[in-house]
Amino acid sequence: MKKYTKINSEHISFFKEICGTRVHDDSEILHQYSHDETEDLSFPPEVVIKPNTVEEVSKILSYCNSTNICVTPAGARTGLSGGALSIYGGVLLSMELFNKIIEIDEKNHQVITEPGVITQVLQDSVKEKGLFYPPDPASKGSCFIGGNISENSGGPKAVKYGVTKDYVLNLEVVLTDGSIIWTGANVLKNATGYNLTQLIVGSEGTLGIVTKIVLKLIPHPTQDLLMLVPFYDATKACEAVAAIFQAGITPSGLEFMENDALLLAKKSVGDSTIVVKENHAAHLLIEVDGFELEYLMVECEKIMVVLEKFDTDDILFAENQAQKEALWQLRRKVGEAVKYHSIYKEEDTVVPRFELPNLLKEVKRIGKNYGFESICYGHAGDGNLHINILKGNLSDETWESELPKAIRELFEKVVQLGGTLSGEHGIGYVQKNYMDIAFPEVTLNLMKNIKTIFDPNHILNPGKLFPEN
Repeated sequence: MKKYTKINSEHISFFKEICGTRVHDDSEILHQYSHDETEDLSFPPEVVIKPNTVEEVSKILSYCNSTNICVTPAGARTGLSGGALSIYGGVLLSMELFNKIIEIDEKNHQVITEPGVITQVLQDSVKEKGLFYPPDPASKGSCFIGGNISENSGGPKAVKYGVTKDYVLNLEVVLTDGSIIWTGANVLKNATGYNLTQLIVGSEGTLGIVTKIVLKLIPHPTQDLLMLVPFYDATKACEAVAAIFQAGITPSGLEFMENDALLLAKKSVGDSTIVVKENHAAHLLIEVDGFELEYLMVECEKIMVVLEKFDTDDILFAENQAQKEALWQLRRKVGEAVKYHSIYKEEDTVVPRFELPNLLKEVKRIGKNYGFESICYGHAGDGNLHINILKGNLSDETWESELPKAIRELFEKVVQLGGTLSGEHGIGYVQKNYMDIAFPEVTLNLMKNIKTIFDPNHILNPGKLFPEN
């Protein structure tokens, strides 16, 4: 385990020469920036710095690289894998002041933005121009687009439109030696050299600091239809997912929620309008979108034909925009509602969608063997299942000693089903010790070597992604 330089008054003075009053080392601020949304983990940095120009970022990284001070980049700190935690103290480099949308290029359907822009703010801004940026994590109202880049975020729209990586054309990145580079070009096709842009996307802040982002946009759909489908059997709900696609239908959203997940979300928002019965086991939230309402009605009719093969209760069709928003709010509130229900640990597994029923069965089997309950929900159309393992009445000793064994067994099953450890939350701090399940040693070594080329002194976001001996 590498040792890093502890920050002293000389270092603080240097940082203040660059950023002035945007350098913070008082205990209240350090505590505030010690955590993200990952469980109850807390790792205070030694100093929080809030640069607002690429030149400031360059000077800070160059200095930290030469003095062996570790740097943890952070955005809105809404992550669920501990990616923005200052595991070894050092500098927490907050990108929150990089909060400007620089240009919306309507002619080329592109937007140039800084990383500290809230995802929903960016979406709403381009929508005013009739354009669409589809990736929409549950935290889109608070997360930053830069964090979405770091984690390759997805969300409900990913099933039809793809994830963050599918919209990133070019990135301005500051390397640890202070170099400022662009990774690609503002074009839709690029076969010029290695694809550094896509290497940075999903690298969880371990290779460089993103300071500008060029995103592809598409025309914004003008019509959508939404239905909530109750199932008496959760496994059958999962089976229906693949059946919908096999019928030639690609929804713009296809979400799975176990009954407990939906009930907790209803309680969280105080909803009394959506009927959820005790004998419901799970629900699918299915959306289609496009530009012709008649075509969407045909799509819904095809979905209904598929659902007739399954044992469902009465299907709710959203009658107006308010009801659509209410249904989506319930889905987006599930994670937060589960979090407040119990001490928990969330896994972000993903398998080929046809294997989703088998994944759900394995989750429940492993839970039974180890004595824990779970609440599952997620982006079923992608095969992405968020598994919330609840502590419930388990003793602290059992929770600490047995849960890692259960998670390892779960991940092994996921990989056997053709899946992998994380669909959109990333590996970060909490999943790094399971990376050997997903990759053989030769592949992990390739990744580590790439890290070393970008960051020879390993100062950037240490303690993430890779197991540490």
